[in-house]
Amino acid sequence: MNIYDLVIADKEKIALEDVFLEEESRQKLRQLIKEHRYIKELSQYGLPVSNKILLHGYSGCGKTTTAKALATALEKPIYVLNLSNLISSRIGETSQHIKQVFDKAGREKAVLFLDEFDQIGKARISEEKDVGEMRRLVNTIIQLIDYFPAEAVLIAATNHPEILDTAVIRRFQLRLAFELPTAIQLDAYYDKLFRPFPHYSDGVPRRYGISYAEAKDYIYDAVKSLLIATLEQHQS
Repeated sequence: MNIYDLVIADKEKIALEDVFLEEESRQKLRQLIKEHRYIKELSQYGLPVSNKILLHGYSGCGKTTTAKALATALEKPIYVLNLSNLISSRIGETSQHIKQVFDKAGREKAVLFLDEFDQIGKARISEEKDVGEMRRLVNTIIQLIDYFPAEAVLIAATNHPEILDTAVIRRFQLRLAFELPTAIQLDAYYDKLFRPFPHYSDGVPRRYGISYAEAKDYIYDAVKSLLIATLEQHQS
């Protein structure tokens, strides 16, 4: 397996201002961006910059979008690796593959986004006979995180932080939680989604208690259905 076939170089540009975040999380990310802007000056005082971020919480609530927006703000390339596609029955191979990806991101001073980071934790507890092998993999991850260069940024995302190894969690200077959006937050998001086609806004009932991703899919499906119906009427 060529490990780089599993790494996506995502070129989508997203402004941090366009991401729906809790204000506390937004301020922490802004601080990180400022630290990297003055990384040389800070290093002269022996001050480390924050470059390891754990995003945890509900699926579809903005973790991947946040990672892309941070890469855009830092003007760095972003490499996306889904760990569920990488975990191998031969743990030694998995360790080598992960090391290759870390090395590539470090050399290029890029943002490395590890999606489904909990796969390491899940695998560790899934088969008792493999606990020793998985412990070695976790130790490899810890070492890679510890020596990840300051000029690069590591972002890990998980829907299940409770099963991650505590020693791994401690390595992340920032830990941002992603909860299901409130009704007010969803209304603001719906307003944004309807901006290109405001004439459909009143015709689609809004749903609540769902993620941003679910809201987006729901609105786009509804608008497409209404638009197609209108086009069919004009053709008849």
